[in-house]
Amino acid sequence: MAAYLTHQQKVLRLYKRALRHLESWCIFRDRYRFFACLLRARFDEHKDEKDMVKASKLLLAGEQEFWENKHSEPYIFPDAPGGTSYERYECYKAPEWFLDLWHPSEKAMYPDYFAKREQWKKLRMESWEKEVQQLQEETPADGPKTEALPPARKEGHLPPLWWQYVTRPRERPA
Repeated sequence: MAAYLTHQQKVLRLYKRALRHLESWCIFRDRYRFFACLLRARFDEHKDEKDMVKASKLLLAGEQEFWENKHSEPYIFPDAPGGTSYERYECYKAPEWFLDLWHPSEKAMYPDYFAKREQWKKLRMESWEKEVQQLQEETPADGPKTEALPPARKEGHLPPLWWQYVTRPRERPA
């Protein structure tokens, strides 16, 4: 279950979206800076608003104005979802178990990493039963409500399924 956004978070997200769409409207950088300063001034006029009713109305009006003035074809960063390079390097990501197939001479080139990896593997074998037990205890009878995994419950303990975060492949190949 997702948490609700605070008013401040909504305002900050609106401001960032407005700046991103402003980049799509303004081709030249000096013109963009001018309109970005004007946009910032409009947001700063009401930054110290204490009346939440008025602040909510201002936010609603700002979102409506953004919706009316947003760019029809906004700039999408190449690595962002929908961009031209999104997940371009997925085919190069090898699974973690593939490192077990390396020849010892190849492993010798990275002694620190493989020594640490052996410690991780040993720790994984030791902590697996506790992790599964924690997941079973904390999962409701009618199934999980979200895909979020529970955190570690005690100081010095590991969260369940920590292995996938420690050994995830690099984002871009070297």
